[in-house]
Amino acid sequence: MSHPVDIAAALRPRPPSPLQEVEDEHFTRRGVRLLLKREDLVHAGAGGPAVPGPVDLYPSGNKWRKLAPNLRAVAESSHRRLLTFGGAYSNHLRATAAAGRLLGLRTVGVVRGHELAGRPLNPSLARCAEDGMLLHFVSRTDYRRRADPAFHDALRVRFGPCTVVPEGGSNAAAVRGCAALGAELRGHTDVAAVACGTGGTLAGMAAGLSAGQRGLGVPVLKGGFLAGDIARLQRESFGGPRGDWWLEERFHGGGYARTSPELSDFAADFAQRHGLPALEETYVTKLLFALTRLAEEGAFPRGSTVAAVVTGRAFPSER
Repeated sequence: MSHPVDIAAALRPRPPSPLQEVEDEHFTRRGVRLLLKREDLVHAGAGGPAVPGPVDLYPSGNKWRKLAPNLRAVAESSHRRLLTFGGAYSNHLRATAAAGRLLGLRTVGVVRGHELAGRPLNPSLARCAEDGMLLHFVSRTDYRRRADPAFHDALRVRFGPCTVVPEGGSNAAAVRGCAALGAELRGHTDVAAVACGTGGTLAGMAAGLSAGQRGLGVPVLKGGFLAGDIARLQRESFGGPRGDWWLEERFHGGGYARTSPELSDFAADFAQRHGLPALEETYVTKLLFALTRLAEEGAFPRGSTVAAVVTGRAFPSER
């Protein structure tokens, strides 16, 4: 007889994550308050880490919210194996591998880029491997089939029975898990902003906000496809649209994991001025850069409050 698995106890988050106000001149001179929703500190207490060992060993930021419901299903299955997808620098793959180690689950990461198979692992993929994830490199053509059930069947033939979780962890279960993030922001802000990869966090967060609040997504990929994906995720999760949200698609910086001297300088300056640790570059830097530019453009009414969701911390190689 199987017993319910206490995922929260195993992953050791301590929600709600802290809400920190920062006095930033780009906002204050326009009469706008800026709050940071410190999802990167969801495993840490006021006096430091609330978990044994470095917090880098735990699924960080918003990832645990998306993974928890999927992990519960895998942990209570007979196969106890999770297969998922990501690029060479995927935060989702690292979080999944860490969660698998903590829960004693087998994890398989299908990685975009067959040419990477013969090269030394970058620090991100090396951490995945250290946490026990089996890495399977595929061509970009095959990777585009990551939502194809026939491709999933072929992967199950190769790796055995498993639960398949989509790229970024964004499925209906994950979206419903992220609704709690929006609920934690009720009554605290007018706009709740988050950087978006696959859109699952925004889809859930917007659903959890109260009437009168708006969700803002800053895509970190090019393409203009995300609005449709978020609408689909909300239909699959809640049966239809939920919450008031919009996207600002000008701030992807050239595409996923792309950066520039301007973004790097902004990240270093923002962190130094506000006494913050190094900003995560793929999501958090682009979000804060976008909000700063929007504030300067007058996008937020005077007297309003904007909360930026700090979805994770910088990986050691970024610090």
